[in-house]
Amino acid sequence: MSTLSLARLLFAITAGTHFLFVSLTLGLAALVAIMQTRAVVTGDTVRLRMVRYWGQLYVINYAIGIVTGLLMEFQFGLNWPGLTDHAQDVFGAPLALETLVAFFVEATFLGLWIFGWDRLNRYAHLAVFWGVTLTAYISAYFILVANGFLRHPVGFLRVGGELRVESAVDLFTNPAALLPLAHIAAGAFLVAGFFMAGVSAWHLRRAGLGAPVDLEFFRRSLRIGLVSAVVAVVPSAVFGGLQFSIVPGSEDKSVLSGVASELMMTAWLWMFWVAVAALVKLPFTGWLLRGRAFLRAVMMTLPVPYVAMMAGWIYREGARQPWLIRGVLRTEDAVRPMGHGAMLATTVGVSALFAVLAVVNIVLLRRFARRGPDAVTLGAPAPAEGLEPVPSF
Repeated sequence: MSTLSLARLLFAITAGTHFLFVSLTLGLAALVAIMQTRAVVTGDTVRLRMVRYWGQLYVINYAIGIVTGLLMEFQFGLNWPGLTDHAQDVFGAPLALETLVAFFVEATFLGLWIFGWDRLNRYAHLAVFWGVTLTAYISAYFILVANGFLRHPVGFLRVGGELRVESAVDLFTNPAALLPLAHIAAGAFLVAGFFMAGVSAWHLRRAGLGAPVDLEFFRRSLRIGLVSAVVAVVPSAVFGGLQFSIVPGSEDKSVLSGVASELMMTAWLWMFWVAVAALVKLPFTGWLLRGRAFLRAVMMTLPVPYVAMMAGWIYREGARQPWLIRGVLRTEDAVRPMGHGAMLATTVGVSALFAVLAVVNIVLLRRFARRGPDAVTLGAPAPAEGLEPVPSF
């Protein structure tokens, strides 16, 4: 592989892996916020236990996702100095805003939520997590503004050899950012919905084999996950299709782009038919829980939204080649001139690190998901030997 191909591969691995973490983070944050709202309003203890269980899985995914995000940011300075040299004002502004939102505001709210159990008033604690959820989507919006500029550059002018912001309104209302935001939000609900449903289906199948399982807990979780998937499956395809009206066609006619397109559509069709079956079964609680084949299909569907998201991302980003900024800056003109050996070593090393992080995330999610709600530590009272209780406010 050429140095350019290695640089593209490295960024694809880092950005793509981080994207998988983000998809679950966005969807699960919204579902946990909705569950906590209902728990606070109704005082339902089962819903509160659901918040703690699914919230703990959210925190695990978020924590490792932050690490991958930090490493991904280094790619711009490490391998793509041409992008920052030519478009640091236009491309850098939304990235700077995303950093402020994600690494300061969102992380602060999440810390208050994690350590605020039994210390904050229940409504204040709920408001804090809604802050986490909203800032997560605002962060995603700023990232998509930067990415949308690469696909459909608007709101800029040339000053010498640099691009400067001419219209912030055009930059931040770029349809190449707004439509993908709706598409990714729907996709995130699919990822989180089938994640919740898949984990719940695994526990419910164990219950059918005689294992001690909290049936009410996982019945409700299964229903929430399936409803989320049913609601999101059609909008995800609609908003994905609408993006072709912004940047029609594709210069990239590679085999990889074609495979990604076919894989994306196949994965979506699988999810669509599972969602249709869920829609038929959801009104009947007994029938929903009795179908072993259906529960097995839901379990098998858990990784499918990830496949669809990754395939769609490959197809979307490949469509821009050979341009880094479509019609403005070619990819080959933005890469750092680096020796082939150095680029190969960087690609192998960083890829190995991301593979380790992905495996660690899967292992931790699997371990804590299998333990069930009775083993949750999030929000559990800390031992207070010799300490005065902390009053809530």
